Amino acid sequence: MITTVTGKNQVTLPSQIVRALKLEPGVKLDWFIDSDNTLRARRIASRQELASELAGRGRKFLRSGHDPVADLIAERTREED
Repeated sequence: MITTVTGKNQVTLPSQIVRALKLEPGVKLDWFIDSDNTLRARRIASRQELASELAGRGRKFLRSGHDPVADLIAERTREED
């Protein structure tokens, strides 16, 4: 696959690459030059993807039946009284 750099330093990615990596408009790519002078790019996860990946990770540290959100609400309710 060959692409051309435009006068504005833009490159169009081949559709095969876009489909294979599931790239969508707005996806950010981190470009860098490898030690062997190879140009590489890696996809940067969006905030939504990072949040989804982290969701629920702390559950394994909770005691069975423990609800920290309910505890916080109860604490705030007591503070208001």
